[in-house]
Amino acid sequence: MSLNPDQINRYSRHLLLPEVGVEGQEKICNSKVLCIGTGGLGSPAALYLAAAGVGTLGLIDFDVVDQSNLQRQIAHGESTVGVLKVDSAKERIADLNSDVKVVTYNERLTAENAMRIFQDWDIILDGTDNFPTRYLANDACVLLGKPYIYGCILRFEGQVSVFDSKNGPCYRCLYPEPPPPGLVPSCAEGGVLGVLCGIIGSLQVNETLKLILEKGDPLTGRLVLFDALGMKFREMKLHKDKACPICGENPTITELIDYEQFCGILPQEEEPVDSALEIEPAEVKRMMDSGEKFTLIDVRNPSEYGICKIEGSTLIPLDEIEERDPERLNGLGKEDFIVLHCKAGVRSMKALKAMQDMGYHNLKSMRGGITEWSETVDPSVPTY
Repeated sequence: MSLNPDQINRYSRHLLLPEVGVEGQEKICNSKVLCIGTGGLGSPAALYLAAAGVGTLGLIDFDVVDQSNLQRQIAHGESTVGVLKVDSAKERIADLNSDVKVVTYNERLTAENAMRIFQDWDIILDGTDNFPTRYLANDACVLLGKPYIYGCILRFEGQVSVFDSKNGPCYRCLYPEPPPPGLVPSCAEGGVLGVLCGIIGSLQVNETLKLILEKGDPLTGRLVLFDALGMKFREMKLHKDKACPICGENPTITELIDYEQFCGILPQEEEPVDSALEIEPAEVKRMMDSGEKFTLIDVRNPSEYGICKIEGSTLIPLDEIEERDPERLNGLGKEDFIVLHCKAGVRSMKALKAMQDMGYHNLKSMRGGITEWSETVDPSVPTY
């Protein structure tokens, strides 16, 4: 397509750049970019891609907008809380640049639909926050011969790279195996500086536009690491792994696999929780009100405890329990009735099992954690 007068006015600052010009802007307007996720990274990425004039923009997400998203997910607003994220982002993009055609996929990306969805797009930009989807997106891109724009954020640190197996390494060359489940916390567990999402998402868009324009030096074969607290960028050289199971000399992965299983994440039905080890928040409240003797231990992090807490609880973070910190555990008798709680019930169950290994016998994990406590017992306790 050729630029019309309105587009010439809209993209004039691009047109003034010799590296872009009319020809380059036409390339951008004819490009098709797919964003996986419209959250922390996908929000700023989608907005800057739309502002740049990417002709067709794809959005994959199956979630709805929550108030806790608004600290960093700038494609959404207060008026769209409770709305599907793809619809919220589409509405925002239409207001930003009505020339952009937005294609939405209100579904979870899986091994069953990835090849079908990816095949029609030029470039795949990954804004997800979990390992199974990263390996899935990487493998689908390798099999289809498409560039994969990688971004990752947590707390104050981020990473960016371009994985293009035609010209360099893929994600598996950098990370052949995923970390053990639970070792790396998600942003929901570990937190993230809101503006970091914008920094890393913008860097991903920068790499996307360079590939579209065929200008500059893309991050193929390089990994950029950013430390927001130290305001430092570092760069690592990456090399193609000849033994890589999908892009190496003798690939063993020729089709998409079960990525939940590969990352050690079992389906929910295969991870049964012993209900005898759990206690309902309402029962904990009843014991408090009746003066029954027990100890309520909060195993969250100190920063979470500072946000909200159940009155009468004692903070002993999970890592101190797992490390058997004698200074924190000495006051607890092996036969004392102890109720453990966290945010949602996962970490408290881990703490329970760790304490069982230490010889504690009378333990319960509060089902649903402080989140369910807020929902069913005491709404004055804020959720996060």
